[in-house]
Amino acid sequence: MADLFRVTAPVMIRCPDGAQRVMAERFRHPRGLLYFETFWDRLPGALGIHLVEGEIRGEGPWKAGDCVISVLGCRGSHPELAAEYAGWCDYLAERGDEFPSRREIERLARERGAVIDA
Repeated sequence: MADLFRVTAPVMIRCPDGAQRVMAERFRHPRGLLYFETFWDRLPGALGIHLVEGEIRGEGPWKAGDCVISVLGCRGSHPELAAEYAGWCDYLAERGDEFPSRREIERLARERGAVIDA
């Protein structure tokens, strides 16, 4: 059984409105799932941080509310999201120590109600 919060492969989310995003970070939330999309730090305010309400189910693919979460690039699908993820990895490497630390990312998630395991 694959735990969504322990999977190290990149994952994507598809929402009922058709939106598809790469999930750069994901956290448990009392109301469901909190996630940061790629390049969230470039977006004003908290536009790149999203709460998906609803129970998290499955072993991969997973469901959170009415959204479906799956491993990115599974069976060669979603080449545009795979390219976005590659760009995200390059961006992180370029930013180095300038990018928010893990502690800072977790603080932002906690401010939005996420439950962070100690």
